[in-house]
Amino acid sequence: MKSSASCDLFSAIVAAPFGAVGVRSEAGVLLEMTYLPPHFGEKDAQDAVSARAARQIERYLAEPDFRFDLPLARIGSVFQNKVWTAIASIPRGQVRTYGEVARLIGSAPRAVGQACGANWFPLAIPCHRVTAAGGLGGFAHHDDDSGFHLGVKRWLLAHEGVTAY
Repeated sequence: MKSSASCDLFSAIVAAPFGAVGVRSEAGVLLEMTYLPPHFGEKDAQDAVSARAARQIERYLAEPDFRFDLPLARIGSVFQNKVWTAIASIPRGQVRTYGEVARLIGSAPRAVGQACGANWFPLAIPCHRVTAAGGLGGFAHHDDDSGFHLGVKRWLLAHEGVTAY
């Protein structure tokens, strides 16, 4: 288990099959969701927004069709928000390539990948549904094929019924 100091960064920590999901909230909005390795213990929600986020994460983990409805902080550039809006429209059980998202918004695949990696709200904005043209691609600015984050991406896609990865 991590020290309590590292757990203090989060308003709640929700156990997940791949590890955990940490959430941070402040002033009535969600500031961040982040994937955490298994050694992080659960943490009860510290406020109403983090409690709402924790409940919704648990629902998604039980029901892949669950759709998040959370007060997300307004962060990111105009371009990042354009990418995140496109990602949020990808239905459960489907993927789009970085190139497909880039064509949809009039950009380049590498820029889309950078915006995906900068996503503060994975699960709510399902960047795991964006893959490379020839395979899984990276995830959360990580591309080590055997690493924790790509394992999370594989788990999320399988949870949603995508089995090609």
